[in-house]
Amino acid sequence: MSFVKMQPAEWEKNPFTVIGKDWFLLTAGTKEQGFNFMTASWGQVGILWNQPSVTCYVRHSRHTFGFMEQQDTFTLSFFDEAQRKALQFCGAHSGRDCDKAAETGLTPIALGGGVAFAEAKTVLVCRKAFCTDMPVDQLPEDVVSRFYSPVDEHRLYIGIITEAYRAE
Repeated sequence: MSFVKMQPAEWEKNPFTVIGKDWFLLTAGTKEQGFNFMTASWGQVGILWNQPSVTCYVRHSRHTFGFMEQQDTFTLSFFDEAQRKALQFCGAHSGRDCDKAAETGLTPIALGGGVAFAEAKTVLVCRKAFCTDMPVDQLPEDVVSRFYSPVDEHRLYIGIITEAYRAE
């Protein structure tokens, strides 16, 4: 599959659906130096500092965390329902323990200075602009008991969308 560059504002998908219901792959690293990807279902897309941006969250324990820390570029790859099993696999297995691309049949490609997947329908390439740990001690108790017990913090990453692509 080939990709066509588009303006981020041309993306007409509902973020509540593509993030929360359909999920996406968050990928950090490069094909040359190594990369990892994980399924995510939390995040935001919008405007920050007058620029199209995303916010995503990665737990410190995830293999992708180290790649996010080392790299300035990361991608969000969005798929259609045909890739649901691959996304489920990538959410349940670590790149420390297996080759998730080989296991799922996904095809990693270099795109915009990062890594995306040939099977994606939309890819957002982002430059890391800010990150901070979510202070678990400042979160509501019901959130802590549901999502942070035992404590496994998220780091919040804000990325400026530098390129956007749609499958052709």
